[in-house]
Order: sequence, then structure tokens, then C-alpha cells
Amino acid sequence: MTPVQSVKLFKDTYLDSVLQLMGTRAMEGMSGVGWAAVAMSTASNVETLSERGFPSTELAGASPGDLFIAVEAVDEQTAASATGEAEVVMFSARQGRDTSGQAAPRSLEEALRQQPASNIAVISVPGDYAALEAHKALASGLDVLLFSDNVSRQDEIELKEHARLRDRLLMGPGAGTAMLGGVGLAFANVVRSGPVGVIAAAGTGAQEAMALLDRWGVGVSHVIGLGGRDLNEDIGGRMARQAIAYLKADPGTEVILFVSKPPAADVARDVLALADGTPLIAAFMGVDTGMPVPTGVVVTDTLEGGVVKALEALGRVPPDTTSLVGPSLDDAIARVDADRTTIRGLYSGGTLCYEALVLLGRHFGAVYSNTPVDKTLRTPAPEHSSILLDLGEEEYTKGRPHPMIDPQARVEMLEELVDDDDVAVIVMDVVLGYGSHPDPAGVLAPVCARIMADGGPQVVTYVLGTDGDPQHYQAQVDVLTAVGCIVTETAARAALASAAIAARKPGVASVSL
Repeated sequence: MTPVQSVKLFKDTYLDSVLQLMGTRAMEGMSGVGWAAVAMSTASNVETLSERGFPSTELAGASPGDLFIAVEAVDEQTAASATGEAEVVMFSARQGRDTSGQAAPRSLEEALRQQPASNIAVISVPGDYAALEAHKALASGLDVLLFSDNVSRQDEIELKEHARLRDRLLMGPGAGTAMLGGVGLAFANVVRSGPVGVIAAAGTGAQEAMALLDRWGVGVSHVIGLGGRDLNEDIGGRMARQAIAYLKADPGTEVILFVSKPPAADVARDVLALADGTPLIAAFMGVDTGMPVPTGVVVTDTLEGGVVKALEALGRVPPDTTSLVGPSLDDAIARVDADRTTIRGLYSGGTLCYEALVLLGRHFGAVYSNTPVDKTLRTPAPEHSSILLDLGEEEYTKGRPHPMIDPQARVEMLEELVDDDDVAVIVMDVVLGYGSHPDPAGVLAPVCARIMADGGPQVVTYVLGTDGDPQHYQAQVDVLTAVGCIVTETAARAALASAAIAARKPGVASVSL
């Protein structure tokens, strides 16, 4: 039977991703619904609906500022019921958030009139409108977290120049994590206050740094997100310069931890020179650690290495990063069928995926390609081939929430690996904190148990979070280990543990970083 397809459009209506997910889940849980989505009517989302066969007449006139509810069901009555249920769930939840009794502001100006003491704006609108809203916020004297992506490079340069002239922070575009004065913004973890200030051109890289610092007893002063392009040649580290100046002037910051994928060499040199005597650890993944740097600057090429060096700069002794919980590596090697030798990575954090790619490539003597769709190793020994997917890329999030918000995409991909006889290890991250799914381990554990049954591949996980997070770090670890997953102390160790199992060499997981 051909399913009935229905779309309802809400003009000039914005709901955040959490509310969208609530609506989507409400429909997917109904009998007779085969597929459902709630999203903003961006060009890519509308294209997704068109590719699924939704009539173009129902999408005529849709703009990025409009919300849609789309559903495929067994009949028109079920489709209508599902749409109505999504409306009730989403709009009642939004109304319940507002306890002020005031009408929700429809502009920055209205918001400032209602809350004049505000000092930061979080902007999450379609990219076509984001730059203008960010300029307005800067002109109003606000720091800005620009969560929106699809902002042009020229707009980014102009925004960061505007921020510099006003001595403000412009974090982004595409800045997914920040924490100023102990207040987490966007995807952030609950961490203790401490002496390390984090600068990050990477969202999950920032979360990994702040979570490890908290778990290892140190804490964080501030976390300043730059956006992923800030250290590129054309952007020139414009916000990195502002961030270093900000943290150097902060009396609560003793050490700066700077996290990034490989920066442009000239930009890195100029930016790091600004440390000027302040202890600064540059955790630039995959770079040559012998690169020339000013006195007081230390370069590492992993996130774990960066946090360890930050602790050492404070005179603290780091923990044993090679410890793991769950089955031992020897037990995993003995259990997994001997003819299984490949590695598959299903990551929700792009930075963690990139770090794993670098470490696996280094161990296997491989070259790697880092494309938006997948991170693939080409090894001299084909039996150890590895494919790591960054499921947060746009190719995987079209028409559905980010995997940190909704683990369902990973569940589907895990199910596809059940019958793959080549895979020795599946490695993945589980990211906790505000904005993430309330119980990701609870969703992932049952399918992990099925995969590992009867000599199947070993699942190696890294849980990024703290016990202060809403999901509770230790509780998530316990759920995963109860079904036989290995959980490592850091994201880097998850990659190395995977290599150890695939190569049948347990010592690989304990190499120095």
C-alpha cells in the first residue's frame, strides 16, 4: 500500500531543535506512521521532502523562516492525527517554557526591552539571516554566540571585524559550545569552576576538554568557541586573537588550552605569539608537535594530550588515561571471531571523529581522506581498513535531528552492521550535556548487545560528559558496560583500543600520547 503523505506549513514560525524533535518523536511513536519529521523549511529540508515524493504544491512558498510538519502514514486519518499530536506536544511545551506572562519577543529589540541586563545573544536562525542579526546584537553591545551555519566567509570576516571594534566576542558561525562565567551555551557540559580557559575551533573538542578537566579535578574558567574556520588563512584567527586577550585579562584563568583541527601555519604562528608569557597549551590535532612556538607554549596533537599538559602546567598529576571499564582488551580479542579485522566508526562529534582518524592512520601506517561524508583510511594492509563516519555532517542530518540530540540514526546504522562479517570493532562516542539526548546509552545499549552476540564485533565507546550532566556520566557508563561495551577514559583511547582489538595487539592502547 502506498503511504499517504501530508505536509502542514506554519508561516513565520520558529521552534528550536529540541521542540522539533519532540514533535517528530510524538508522530513516530504512533501506530500507522512510517516516517515523520518536524523541521524548518530550509532549502535542504525542502529538497529532502521532495526527494521522498511529497507534492511540491504543498511546499510552494515555503521559506527558511517557516516550520513544517511532514508525515507518511497508512491513511489520511492517521496522518491528520499524527500532525495534530505533534502540534499539541510542541506548542504546549513552548508555551510552558514561558512563565513571565509576557508575549514572546519577535525581535532582538523587543527581547532587550524585556530583559535589558542581557549581555550575550545566542543566534540560531537560517544562515541567510544570521549575519544581519549578529551585526544587530554586536551594535547593541552584546557578545554573540552564532550557532547558525551556512554563513559566508566574507560575512564571518565582517562580523569578527565588527566585534573587534566593539571589543566583543563573536563566537562562530557554527559555534556549538561555549561557557562564559559558568553559564553553558548551546551544547555544553556541567563543569566545576577552575583555572583553565578553553579556546576551541571545534564544538565537541571544547566539550571533551571541559569534561576531562572537570572529571580530573581541575575545572574551567571560560570556554570560548571560535567557529571551525577561524584559523583558516582567510579568516586569519580574528576571534582567536580576541579570545586570547579575553582570557589573559581574566584573573581566574591561569592556563589557556587551545583546541583545534590543524590550523593554517602562518595563522597559528601569529596567534600563538599572543600568549606572551601566559602558559598556553595548543592541542592541534594531527599537527607536527615540533613546530616552532614561543616560550611558554606547548603543542600536542591530541585532545587527551592537551588536557594532560594543562594539568602539568598547574602542577597537577594527571590520572591513568589508559584505564578502561568493561571487558578487557584480551577478553575482547579472544571473543571476536579471528577473521574479523576492520574498524567502523559511528561518531556524533566531528572533532572526535577527526582525532580518531589521525590516530588510526598513525598506527596502521595509513593515509587517510577526510571528506564531509566519511573519514576513510587506506592502509597498506587492506584487511585493516577503517571507515569512520561523522554523523553530524549535513549529509546525515538532512530532515532529521543531529545525532547528539537523537541517537536513532546511529541505531539504524548499527543494525546494518549486524550481518557484516568483516567488522572487528565498532567505535563511537556518546556525548552528554545540555542539548543532548536524555539517555543516549539507554537507546544504544540494546542494539550493541545484539551486535556483540555470538562472536560479533566488539563495541568500544567513549562517554563524553560529567556526573553533573543531566544524563549522569557514571550512569551512562554503567548502562554500556552492562551489555559488554568497552568504555575508555578519553576519546583518543577509544580509537587506540579499537586498533588494538583489530590488530590483536593489546599494547597499542597504552602508547604514549
